[in-house]
Amino acid sequence: MTDLKPPFAHIVITGASSGIGEALALYYARKGMRLSLTGRDTARLNDVAERCRKKGAEVDDKIISVTERTEMWLQEIDAEQPVDLLIANAGVSAGMGDKQLGETPEQVRKLFDINVQGVLNTIDPLMPRMIERGRGNIALMASLAGFRGWPGAPAYCATKAAVKIYGEGMRGAIAHAGVKVHVICPGFVKSRITAVNKFPMPFLMNADKAAKI
Repeated sequence: MTDLKPPFAHIVITGASSGIGEALALYYARKGMRLSLTGRDTARLNDVAERCRKKGAEVDDKIISVTERTEMWLQEIDAEQPVDLLIANAGVSAGMGDKQLGETPEQVRKLFDINVQGVLNTIDPLMPRMIERGRGNIALMASLAGFRGWPGAPAYCATKAAVKIYGEGMRGAIAHAGVKVHVICPGFVKSRITAVNKFPMPFLMNADKAAKI
């Protein structure tokens, strides 16, 4: 387990209103840390932001859907204080809509819009700025589901595979510029997403433990 707290002073976390994103925000919250948090649920995001402030962190929180291109806000906060770590965490999961017909086209497109396009919308505004200054960390939230297509969730597995492979490729592509790319592949973590699962989830862990890892 690696403690990444000391080098970072400004961290951006998408999908910070619940699950791993919430746990990561609370893990990093401390005096001297600036957290820029996004999510889609106002009440939950405000609650997370307030708890982080009580731990001493300076917090910016903004309701944003990662399907929207948000260069302006991300670039503004980076101009105020360079982002040291960008965690593209926001994502959704969905299983079969119909066991006979499989996932609907609407399900598939929604997953790709959020889990893949959403990652690109998150990192594209800041990656060139990190490359220009020769430092920074980008963490992409993939999944163990990205290692194999599972019949119960083909689109989810495909989106996480895309994020995983893209991150692995980008790691080498921009390493020369001093920017590090981290690909995170969690297993089953207790969250609003996994709470609806009606099947066994081996090695299920709570979000706090996952955030520390």
